[in-house]
Amino acid sequence: MNFLESISQNTLLADGAMGTMLHTRGVNFDKCFDELNLTKPAAVADIHREYIEAGAQLIITNTFGANRFKLGKHGLASEVTAINRAGVELAKKIIAASFKDILIAGDIGPLGVRIAPYGRVKPEEARAAFAEQVKALAEAGADLIAIETMSDLYEIQEAIKAAKQTCDLPVVASVTFTRDDLTVLGDDPMKVARKVKEAGADVIGVNCSGGPSQLLRILKQMKHAVPDGKFWVKPNAGWPEQVGGRIMYPADADYFGDYALAFREAGANIVGGCCGTTPQHIFAMKKAFETAPAFVMDSVTIVDEDEITEEPADQPTELAQKLSAGKFSICVEMDPPRGLSTHKLLAGASLLYDAGADVINVADSPMARMRMSAWAVCDLVQRQIGVETTLHFPTRGRNLLRVQGDLLASHAIGLRNIFVVMGDPTSIGDYPEATDNYDLVPSGLIKLIKQGFNMGVDHSGTSIGQPTNFFVGAALNLCPQDVDNEIKNLHRKVKAGADFFLTQPIYRADDGPKLIQAYEAKHGKLQQPILAGILPLVSAKHANFLHNEVPGIFIPEEARKKIESAGDAESGVKVGVELAVELIEQIKGWAKGIYIMPQFHRYDMVAEIIEKIR
Repeated sequence: MNFLESISQNTLLADGAMGTMLHTRGVNFDKCFDELNLTKPAAVADIHREYIEAGAQLIITNTFGANRFKLGKHGLASEVTAINRAGVELAKKIIAASFKDILIAGDIGPLGVRIAPYGRVKPEEARAAFAEQVKALAEAGADLIAIETMSDLYEIQEAIKAAKQTCDLPVVASVTFTRDDLTVLGDDPMKVARKVKEAGADVIGVNCSGGPSQLLRILKQMKHAVPDGKFWVKPNAGWPEQVGGRIMYPADADYFGDYALAFREAGANIVGGCCGTTPQHIFAMKKAFETAPAFVMDSVTIVDEDEITEEPADQPTELAQKLSAGKFSICVEMDPPRGLSTHKLLAGASLLYDAGADVINVADSPMARMRMSAWAVCDLVQRQIGVETTLHFPTRGRNLLRVQGDLLASHAIGLRNIFVVMGDPTSIGDYPEATDNYDLVPSGLIKLIKQGFNMGVDHSGTSIGQPTNFFVGAALNLCPQDVDNEIKNLHRKVKAGADFFLTQPIYRADDGPKLIQAYEAKHGKLQQPILAGILPLVSAKHANFLHNEVPGIFIPEEARKKIESAGDAESGVKVGVELAVELIEQIKGWAKGIYIMPQFHRYDMVAEIIEKIR
């Protein structure tokens, strides 16, 4: 089968993930997958066989990381040729046994090092490393070279040069993108497509990244930039999530089957799967092609530039989507650690996520006490636990310059939910002499984010390059001493653009309706969802302290008597759980979710509450 001829009028079906399949067979991600071509060839060959049986017309060698730099980390730099040759030979043996005409793509991934000008590896050194791998793959009998999951245009250009200078095989050059539809170095899909084509690639590719939805959007942009180009698309099975210590991908096989046709209609010449995909995904795509009407590649419609720019690159947060869909959402607050260790915090976040928490809210210097940066904690929780976070963003202690820089930094590391608060005065904290100045009140910061940053401009109206996509929350007190003043502040935040409200702790279900009705009598219906604050009681002493000494908190006498009669500490916790669950059930008529504030790090108690209300 001639590769370029076969894709000129038909869409070729490639295989899915190799790493995912090896991991399900017990191979840890810290192992060298490429070495398995020599040490466990049967495991690799069996995966190739499954993909061929599922309908793949092209299989990719298990050589993604088989370059001198990555293999060197495992002490295998001298085995580049042997591992790459073995990868092709394994594929050839399985193809021969299948009695099918299957193409072999010699797989080449990133070097795992940065090249100049963003790294110390010289371009010629990178090209030599790529050439070494290309030579071994080509001499072993690969039908084409697939350079994939690249994020640096400088690197992919050197890889293409190496392939073109070393062999006569067709070259696929495929790039991966972030959630913002940009490479990690900030290049957009249309620029990438043009640069890859100019570098000499025969097929322009996009792989990995997010799920099919994102890659369809990127494919349309690439096709617009290079209308006569040939395209390779291999999406992940959605964004990865950590569930029970395992990496899981949400997109199932049927979903991939639906998108296979959409990719073809958008101009994809080769489709397959990347991380998280399995033979079941490939089989679903095969069935979709077989049952769909005949399709001619010449009939692909190139989308207009207006259509491309209108489609948002950054999708709403999971919290935004759940609240929009009317799903009862559960947020849990966690405080950053006072020192360097994050082990307990991450263990607590994992427990809460497994119990069913939708979002972890990370407070910023609560009670004006010195703690680790809330940004860092949000980043750690999102990356290591896989649960979405909400960053508490106090205005106190930040001037206008720092506020805007901090917002850019938050967006850059993937934080999208922002809870705007005034923040606690430094006079009550660890450093009462610390500066307490601020340039913006909460409503002013909300306006800056929603009417400025989310529109692509800063406070002065200067462009920030691209709009942010923050989902902004604000504070609400349902039991204020001055109701009129609270309603005035609430309306100011609504006009500024607040997306949702988190309340201070409540212990009476009718606190919400009272304030909401008072607000709506003056300003009309409140459209923004409210997540009611739930602070579980753990003992009679705790209840009495909150009731008598914390402004804005009123605990009904019946609840205080109930927890007083509990007796010992554990019985008090049990009653606290019961009271919280009872209250949550009562507020579901008006609250769109809850905002739980664990006391004394009793995350086990909160997990029990979540499990009971789920």
